[in-house]
Amino acid sequence: MSAIVLAIAAMCNSLPSATSQPPQAPAVPAQSWSDEFDGPLNAPPDPHRWTYDLGAGGWGNRELQTYTASTQNVHLDGQGHLVIHVESTPSGFTSARLKTKGLFAAQFGRVEARIQLPSGQGIWPAFWMLGESIDGRRWPDCGEIDVMENIGREPGTAHGTVHGPGYSGAKGITARFVLPNHQRFSDGFHTFTIQWAPQTVSFYVDDVRYHTVAPSSLPAGAAWVFDHPFFLLLNVAVGGNFPGAPDATTQFPQEMLVDYVRYLPLTR
Repeated sequence: MSAIVLAIAAMCNSLPSATSQPPQAPAVPAQSWSDEFDGPLNAPPDPHRWTYDLGAGGWGNRELQTYTASTQNVHLDGQGHLVIHVESTPSGFTSARLKTKGLFAAQFGRVEARIQLPSGQGIWPAFWMLGESIDGRRWPDCGEIDVMENIGREPGTAHGTVHGPGYSGAKGITARFVLPNHQRFSDGFHTFTIQWAPQTVSFYVDDVRYHTVAPSSLPAGAAWVFDHPFFLLLNVAVGGNFPGAPDATTQFPQEMLVDYVRYLPLTR
């Protein structure tokens, strides 16, 4: 985790100037937020940081899993990681979808997670954000920022996308990042990041920028809906419109490991 701590320090320009006072640690911005997932084996995620979406169907995406809040599907591993565990059961697939809705929302700055992804046909992990206004404005008018999506049949490819009115679903403004040398996101941890400011969102994998979206990126006349608070989500779906269904090559159980999720607000 030390590399991201150094990057955050550089971003904040937090090195103090020389004074006659004893040196002090840089102040942590009051609105910064993180979860390092430190806790005992099989403990649930921190209820002060995370809540759940529950149920089946994937809200119109034709997904096959049922999301639960069971520690069988989501728990800490006792080694500083969150585990989202996907099972195939006689009655269907189970998984988990966590969100910070009602507990935390970010607006502008750096949003990042360090994750080891699952893989396999029909497996659909994601780290993403929805506009906090979703209850009043509905989707896609509230805005959606997909910091990372992956479809398991493309184990070395991450997708970064924004969705809004007139550019949602298959028409989202998107780009791909492909790991070099046939590496796979399931082989180790990688960081997935956005740098977010008014009128711009840039996407990174392992601190390499591969996509920037601005109002000029949108279809003519389309509204920019990303300059307001967004809450965070983590999930692993099974099947659905994007990845397709699992097949005979797909192995279960599957797991997504999350080392941390961090937010550092934009400094002005």
